[in-house]
Amino acid sequence: MNYQELITIEPGKRSGKPCIRGVRITVYDILEYFTGGMTEEEILEDFSELTPEDIKACLAFAADREKKLFVASL
Repeated sequence: MNYQELITIEPGKRSGKPCIRGVRITVYDILEYFTGGMTEEEILEDFSELTPEDIKACLAFAADREKKLFVASL
């Protein structure tokens, strides 16, 4: 999935955290909702401005960021 069109980073919005399509909902917010036990359907119901593609973009963004992490061995 090409999440770059759906995930934006703007310095003046939410302290520059990655947000969905320029709204004030961050990728972190969505991940927290999932870890808190919410389903995709519940998230979409609570945030009518979001789409299933927005949720997938958040997951793709997080997965991509995880791939780029590395641990420097001492």
